[in-house]
Amino acid sequence: MSKLDGKIPTGPIESKWQDHRFNMKLVNPANKRKHTVIVVGTGLAGASAAASMGELGYKVKAFCVHESPRRAHSVAAQGGINAAKNYQNDGDSTYRLFYDTIKGGDFRAREANVYRLAETSVKIIDQCVAQGVPFARDYGGLLANRSFGGAQVSRTFYARGQTGQQLLLGAYQSMMRQVDLGNVELRTRREMLDLVVVDGKARGIIVRNLLTGEIESHEADAVVLATGGYSTVFYLSTNAMACAVTAAWKAHKRGAYFANPCYTQIHPTCVPVHGENQSKLTLMSESLRNDGRVWVSKTKNDRRKPEEIPESERDYFLERVYPSFGNLAPRDVASRQAKYRCDEGHSAIPDGEAVYLDFADTIKRQGEAKIAEKYGNLFQMYDKITGENPYKTPMKIYPAPHYTMGGLWVDYNLMSTIPGLFVAGEANFSDHGANRLGASALMQGLADGYFVIPYTIGDYIANTKIQPIQPTHDSFKAATETVQIEIQKLMNVKGGRTVESFHKQLGRIMWNNCGMARNEKGLTEALQQIPKLREEFWNNVRVPGEANYLNPELEKAGRVADFLELGELMCRDALDRKESCGGHFREEYQVDGEAKRDDEKYCYVAAWEWMGKDKSQSLHKEDLTFENIKLATRSYK
Repeated sequence: MSKLDGKIPTGPIESKWQDHRFNMKLVNPANKRKHTVIVVGTGLAGASAAASMGELGYKVKAFCVHESPRRAHSVAAQGGINAAKNYQNDGDSTYRLFYDTIKGGDFRAREANVYRLAETSVKIIDQCVAQGVPFARDYGGLLANRSFGGAQVSRTFYARGQTGQQLLLGAYQSMMRQVDLGNVELRTRREMLDLVVVDGKARGIIVRNLLTGEIESHEADAVVLATGGYSTVFYLSTNAMACAVTAAWKAHKRGAYFANPCYTQIHPTCVPVHGENQSKLTLMSESLRNDGRVWVSKTKNDRRKPEEIPESERDYFLERVYPSFGNLAPRDVASRQAKYRCDEGHSAIPDGEAVYLDFADTIKRQGEAKIAEKYGNLFQMYDKITGENPYKTPMKIYPAPHYTMGGLWVDYNLMSTIPGLFVAGEANFSDHGANRLGASALMQGLADGYFVIPYTIGDYIANTKIQPIQPTHDSFKAATETVQIEIQKLMNVKGGRTVESFHKQLGRIMWNNCGMARNEKGLTEALQQIPKLREEFWNNVRVPGEANYLNPELEKAGRVADFLELGELMCRDALDRKESCGGHFREEYQVDGEAKRDDEKYCYVAAWEWMGKDKSQSLHKEDLTFENIKLATRSYK
């Protein structure tokens, strides 16, 4: 085990990023045209990074797993984006956003990264407004704000219930402008299956053309991974089924450390599971908790309709337990409270798990039209899924896997342990600690892509001797062969079980043992079950079709193979961390149902190094120091 260096600049936190930018080396405009950067993933982080670097003059190759970047899962972040502009004049500031994010992450994030995120947030809004993103506005014409969990100020900018989609369109159009100018080369329907490392540096990628099955090699001077999170390891999650860990996992196997894999976020506001044949869960935006009140019946197994339950017999449990924050308590604590109520027998649905999210009070006060103005598309979505009109009857919601705070380890410059490999957005671990506050995902993705990566990649290129390379290099040939061997191995098994059945079984193991609550017994059992399931997968999976044609089952098989390895690491990381913090809730470590941290032993980032097949992964630690915010027990009461 070794200690990791996050390469955090010295000096006051308020000037770290500004001073660091000034001290970075620059690449002059004429020389930028001589350098190529690969960007894998074209969601918010990837599209903004590709657009910014194309605008600067770099030659950019952008790779998208979908037929269009507009399909990126960033569109699912509906509720809003945080920024410390203090338009409401309610006491917000850069420092308060910094404080709320550190506290919300249960003191398991780097102070320097989080302050930079808060500092950069105000620029993001200006950038997006200039792009034409249609943020909501108040009567006076200023941009409107609403509240999100974990904050007592209104700092969340929004575009009804489709903020992620509108922000993605802004980044997408900026990137496509660079495509039209010839600065960005966009390749769609490509999945990264390996990272090419030459002389210890990231120099390219191997991708599969998902339409033809062709394996392609692409070289560059630096690589940016912006491929999102890995909640689909649970099978049922709010993520699209195309969301995968494959690109990050392949980089991990090439030497990039994987940090805090057990830090996964459970979102409290999702449509409950309603059948065995579901492939994903639908998120109802956290923004709904601005105007909705969460409650259950005080009577166990109450089968009355919600409108038949009088006010005196309702338990508004978030308002009762957390009077200061009420229904806007952070996601991890709100999720656990919903679980407690259902475990006690107060579920809103028979033989299932759900609580009510009720808008009756706000509709009575403001009218349906005002609610429709703010959340209309979300209410319509809920109606279509459930057949219930949320204007007339409370929504039913329950927590589900959502965002992943863990990811590839990066230093302050967002560079992984492989020189030249940068990681942006949800694919890295850097900004959220053990729990992400709502409306911070969009903020981080755009901060990384627009305002961090363009500086730090320039510094890397200016400081590094990069030899010209071609895809005919032996390292590209070896990586291509590795990819082809694994594809052929999957095709040759010809077993009797579908890929889907293995994914579902893994998801159940992960949810039951490494989900909203974890304990030593369950994690130990999972670490026995997953290797057995993985062995059966490689001996009994059936992948129909052919490798060199369109083959969605082959795509899924490769992703599930990676999930089967990641799932084991998640459980090992969770077992190793003998404390509760944020979304990592070890049942053995709690006080009155709240997380009990152990700052003396576990105030560090856990970064795992791949040691090779059938070998244990090696743990490295980056100690976390808190010089600006005092370590304290997190309280929202």
